[in-house]
Order: sequence, then C-alpha cells, then structure tokens
Amino acid sequence: MNESRTEVSNMKTYSAKKEDVQRQWLVIDASDQVLGRLATRVAHILRGKNKPVFTNHVDTGDYVIIVNAEKIRLTGNKLDAKVYYRHSGYPGGIKGVTAREMLRRKPEQVIKTAVKGMLPKNRLGSSMITKLKVYAGPDHPHVAQQPEKLEI
Repeated sequence: MNESRTEVSNMKTYSAKKEDVQRQWLVIDASDQVLGRLATRVAHILRGKNKPVFTNHVDTGDYVIIVNAEKIRLTGNKLDAKVYYRHSGYPGGIKGVTAREMLRRKPEQVIKTAVKGMLPKNRLGSSMITKLKVYAGPDHPHVAQQPEKLEI
C-alpha cells in the first residue's frame, strides 16, 4: 500500500512552455455553418484545448483561417433581432447595427466578434484572437504557411 502512494507522489504534472508549443495553420470553410457552433469550435482551437499539451495559462492554440465568412448562417430571427453595439465614448454616442446589415458590410467582423466573446477576457485572450484570420471570400493570402483544411 505504501508503494502505490510513493508512485503517485513522484508523478509530475506537465505544464507547457511558450517555447515548446508547435502551432499549425488550419483553414475552415464557413459556408452554410451556423455562427455560434462555428465560433465555439474555433475558440476551442485558438485556446489549444484540442491538444493533449493544453495548459490553462499558456497560449497553446493553432492559427485558424476562416474563408467564405459572407455565407455564414444565423438561425431563427437573429438576422433582424441581433444588434451589434458600439460606443464613441461621448454622451449619446451609442450606435447599433443589425446582424443583417453587419453581414452585408463587414461579414468578417460578425465571426470575429462571436469568437472573441468566447475567449478569456485578459491579455492571453487578446493574443489568441490575433491568431484568427477571417476573409469574406474563398481566397486567403496564407498559402505560404501551407494550412490544412479542417472539416467542421
């Protein structure tokens, strides 16, 4: 019985270090994907929770490229009911834009906002969102990184 206790006490918990993290580039096609479901998967990958070396306080995530952001799908009445707010900082300076209008003007921003809301609200989350690259059309300039296609 004492032998098993000594075995357990000798075990060490692995904690990933910034230098040891190996990152991949992944491409996701957002055509006919539901916004929230896509955003949760992408946030999961950006945090690195899909890897066995995931460490809570270290950015172990991969780079994610999302193409065809303009073809994303919102369920229910969200196209007209969901409103994106921004504030200028001045009194009465709040502006609101519906999801339909936002998809028409800046489809990349819709996905980026959804994913950012699912990441930690600290410096680590800010560094994770920089690994997300979103493009409205099917083309992206990251061919040199040889990204792998990821089916969701």
